[in-house]
Amino acid sequence: MTETTMTTVGVDIGDRFCQLCVLDETGELSEETRVATTRPGLRRYFERMPRARIALEVGTHSRWISQVLVDLGHDVYVANPRKLRGIYENDKKTDRTDAQWLAEVARFNPKLLSPIQHRSERAQGALERVLARDVLVRARTQLVNHVRSRVKCAGARLKGHAPETFSPGLLDEIPEERRAALRPVLETLEGLNQSIKRCDRDIVQVSEQEFPETKVLRQVKGVGVLTALTFVATIEDPSRFASSRRVASYLGLRPRLDQSGQQDKQLGISKSGNPLLRRLLVISSQWILGPFGVDSDLRDWGLGLAARGGKGAKKRAVVAVARKLSVLLLALWRSGGAYEPRRQKSPVSDESSLKVA
Repeated sequence: MTETTMTTVGVDIGDRFCQLCVLDETGELSEETRVATTRPGLRRYFERMPRARIALEVGTHSRWISQVLVDLGHDVYVANPRKLRGIYENDKKTDRTDAQWLAEVARFNPKLLSPIQHRSERAQGALERVLARDVLVRARTQLVNHVRSRVKCAGARLKGHAPETFSPGLLDEIPEERRAALRPVLETLEGLNQSIKRCDRDIVQVSEQEFPETKVLRQVKGVGVLTALTFVATIEDPSRFASSRRVASYLGLRPRLDQSGQQDKQLGISKSGNPLLRRLLVISSQWILGPFGVDSDLRDWGLGLAARGGKGAKKRAVVAVARKLSVLLLALWRSGGAYEPRRQKSPVSDESSLKVA
């Protein structure tokens, strides 16, 4: 069915209401209305509508809303907001204009929306566990920093204590005038540490039982259970990319381009895709390049980049290793083979030299 034989609907999703713009088969505006952002409200409106082409932006509610509309038999396109400059750069931005813009673009060519596909419930469930742990770790970091800073203000320091060890047992090392104020913080930290340990056990169990392919990725020293599970749950299908190198762009690790004539600016990475996975890959690359990193082609290549010197050379090397690591992990996942960290006699020169057996 084409745009000339199908109704097109643009949906601007709000937390309480969705703004709808309906275009008829000729492209003329036939209706503008609001519908409650609830399953019953959306079902009541769309179940009476013949099969339609519906466009909405990805967001908090887009997963379940798109599933409701697909179940009702509609063609649903979930637009990538990074590609919708016509919406977020509009100087007359309203819910009505956003919905109309989505409808008109979807009717003309849905590919211009750069539609995304939501993950399966299985993969999303794994990511929810990882995200829950990340929230707890961030909260712990903030509380630990608070305790350290207040102790410093009293002229003392807490040395040699990892975040996992913060509990009321540290009160003896805290100046007496700060103990009453910091006791509830330390009690909260003790509970957070226990919750994080439970999350870690749960993540290991899910990884081993539901995602056995993560074991292949963990052959790379520096890639643990958390990074491997996040990578597999985020990518979900290793065959989705025509080339392994494209995974780096998908994860926002590719440098942005701005080339015109003789100008070719050096820009930072695009930072698209899953920010948590990108951060975990950077942490893994820091370990690979750090003092505990094992001898490998990838480490040699990264250290060679860092040794070139210049402003920010080490940071660029870390990001470059993270980019190359993402390509390596996808290649390992596809092949299911053994990882050989040392295959080259000289430092690695490109992704093609990172092979798997």
